[in-house]
Formats: sequence, structure tokens, C-alpha cells
Amino acid sequence: MTQPVRYDGDVYLRVKESSESSLVRDPETGEETHVPNADLEPLDQSALETRAAAVPGSVRAVLRVAHDDRSLGLLLDLHENGPRPVRDMLADYSFCESDLLGLLTECRAAGVVEEATVAGEPGYALTSTGDRGVAKLLNRR
Repeated sequence: MTQPVRYDGDVYLRVKESSESSLVRDPETGEETHVPNADLEPLDQSALETRAAAVPGSVRAVLRVAHDDRSLGLLLDLHENGPRPVRDMLADYSFCESDLLGLLTECRAAGVVEEATVAGEPGYALTSTGDRGVAKLLNRR
């Protein structure tokens, strides 16, 4: 029975409950402690959503949009090589124009890519969220 609860301003997962107190776990650290039931506020979210919150938001944004190796590779390329003109992306990647535009639109909607002007040409770059998320996936902080 893992139920999300708020205690002292922080979100925890209730692991066990007795008549007086509950054993709660910090989803980020895994630390467990007993707290009085009267001090807990049940939350209206699933235990899985609460567990996912332990992953930084920037990483979750990248994971949502990087649904295959090609899309992850695009984000890695933008992270490692910086903003790219669309013309170069079409020449270097194995995407047709509509597939590339579709993926970039998904990435923009997820907040990890933004339009950019690169050497006077239309292009794309990672947002700060996208850059942080990819860096954390690569364990480069």
C-alpha cells in the first residue's frame, strides 16, 4: 500500500500504517521514518507519479520525447555539437524532411528543443531543460 502523502511540506510514500503512525519513505533518498498519522496529508496522485518525481524534471522531459534511438541520437547530437541548421540536419541524419520536422515538433512541445538561427539559417538547439536532461543521462551533470 504505497500511498503518496505530504508531511512537513515534502512528499513521501506511505509504506505501512498503524493506528497511531505510518512508516513513510522519501522517494528521492529511500530513507524511511515513522510519523504520526495526524501529521500526514493524503495526496491526489498515484504512487508511480510520486516515484517518478525522484527523477529530475529535465531528465523526465528528455525521456518522454526520446522514444527511439534516432530521437535520442538527435538530442545527443544537439547536446554535443550545439545548435544545428535544418539544412545540415537533413544532410547528416537519415530523416526525410517531414519526419525530422515531426520529431523536432515533438521535442519543442516537450520543451527540450527550440528554434534557433545558426549562421543566418533556420535551425534548432537544445533548451536549457533539454541540455540539463541529456547531461544528466550522460552523467555529466
